[in-house]
Amino acid sequence: MAAGIPKKLAPTIGMSVDHRLKNRSLESLQSNVQRLNTYKAKLVVFPRRARKSKAGDSTPEELAIATQVQGQYMPVVLEKPTVELVKITDEIKSFKAYNKLRVERTNERHVGVRQKRAAEAEKEDKK
Repeated sequence: MAAGIPKKLAPTIGMSVDHRLKNRSLESLQSNVQRLNTYKAKLVVFPRRARKSKAGDSTPEELAIATQVQGQYMPVVLEKPTVELVKITDEIKSFKAYNKLRVERTNERHVGVRQKRAAEAEKEDKK
């Protein structure tokens, strides 16, 4: 709907509609809208009846020069993410990721007990 194409009109002009999908980022929404607007601009809609044309139909000049497209039409081209290369240092080699995760998970699990013990120890010191 962001491209101005109603859900019921889209299948009639060759667009598939999936109601489950959502654009979760502004970048993808804008690229999809741009792609759909480009498709709409290139689209030639023939009238159902040759003598009667409706508001959404193409002009007779466009109909005269229209050709059938073979193969893929306007494929989605994704940009490849850039990979940043980093020199491996001794510090990176000696880092034990699994051990670090285990320690942090244990710290997170025992945070309440440790706070309680610290509060009790503080009470004992005040007495």
